[in-house]
Amino acid sequence: MSIPARPFSLRSVALAAFLPTLLFSIGEGAIIPLIPIVAHNLGASLAVAGLIAAMVMLGELVGDIPSGWVVSRIGERNAMIAASALTIAAVLLCIIAPNPWVLGIGIFIVGLATAVFALARHAFMTSYVPVEYRARALSTLGGIFRAGWFIGPFISAGLIHLTGGTQAVFWVFIICSVSAAVVLLLLPDPESTFGPPQVAVSKDGVVRSAGEELAAEESEGLFKTLWNFRGVLLRLGTGAGLIGAMRASRTVILPLWAVSIGINEPDTALIIGIAGAIDFALFYVSGQIMDRFGRIWSALPSMIGLGAGHLILAFTHDLPSNVEWFIGVAMFLSLANGIGSGILMTLGADLAPKNDPAPFLGGWRFTADFGGAAAPLAVAGITAAASIAIASGVMGVLGLAGAVLLGRYIPRYITHKPRSARVSDGQG
Repeated sequence: MSIPARPFSLRSVALAAFLPTLLFSIGEGAIIPLIPIVAHNLGASLAVAGLIAAMVMLGELVGDIPSGWVVSRIGERNAMIAASALTIAAVLLCIIAPNPWVLGIGIFIVGLATAVFALARHAFMTSYVPVEYRARALSTLGGIFRAGWFIGPFISAGLIHLTGGTQAVFWVFIICSVSAAVVLLLLPDPESTFGPPQVAVSKDGVVRSAGEELAAEESEGLFKTLWNFRGVLLRLGTGAGLIGAMRASRTVILPLWAVSIGINEPDTALIIGIAGAIDFALFYVSGQIMDRFGRIWSALPSMIGLGAGHLILAFTHDLPSNVEWFIGVAMFLSLANGIGSGILMTLGADLAPKNDPAPFLGGWRFTADFGGAAAPLAVAGITAAASIAIASGVMGVLGLAGAVLLGRYIPRYITHKPRSARVSDGQG
């Protein structure tokens, strides 16, 4: 006689998975919009400030490679605690940075820690959330991340208004990282709350939780995986890389643009925070669109909107009403990004082989993060060689090219069945 499965609800994972994620994301959201401004205040040119801002994405890309090894060796919860500790050290380095280059090193380390934290929380959900609840849990996790990026800039704006400087904002990230680590340390053993984790046996006979094994497999043989799946990764994976590029470009260009047209620090944080609210509000709508109408109806409007927003911004820099245009485009870009919330994770899950998804998901994530790391570097390089307006225009063209790729290859690789049809077939 089998023992009935214990009831499960998303509330049961809220403290263990969602609260540490929210805290970490609030801290990251507080500093990210202000990195170019802080770099500029330390004497960096506009192009160098863009390069410093790119370090967080570059750190995440580099961190993708060892993060699976770390999680598989020390476990999901310990990896999140270690990432929080590394973040604290990195942010302290940013606080005492005497020049933009030391600031850049600190921001790069923040990116490394973020990669470990992100994979660890994904592995945690894989270990303890039943399969039938996993999609909802992961989509909610994505929404929690956006919530942090919505709340963080408002905290920054208030602190800058009160203190008159940006130093206090970095302490927000330290407090949030300490709080995330404390929550993880003080919570009871996850097994006592959720039941035993799903286990997996690796090829070398080591028994790990399903999440730890997923993390290990994602980082194992990355370049071999890229070669084995070169067809889909070259076609649709390039589209995924461009999605990552447009998202990263948006987070770098907006604060750089604010510096270039003379918007002060608290107003910059406030504008980006309001834009983050729009982005956050749409994460559930995006999932509904993808489930009801198909992935392409989320991917295409998002990419066309991101590309068009960058192009529009490129022609507004020297207009008398450039501040008003900046505010409008920032909101429009957040609307476009919000409509595409969750598209990368969803496409990756759709494309991954069902019998062994982890290696493909590692390669898929790497292609998206590669685009996210390359775009800010391109923005910095084009700004140095020409201007930030031309950089925005080039990114806009790349966004529209990405929409063409997605429009061509999503229908080729992913056949969508409307949700009502899945339910009637007994697949809902």
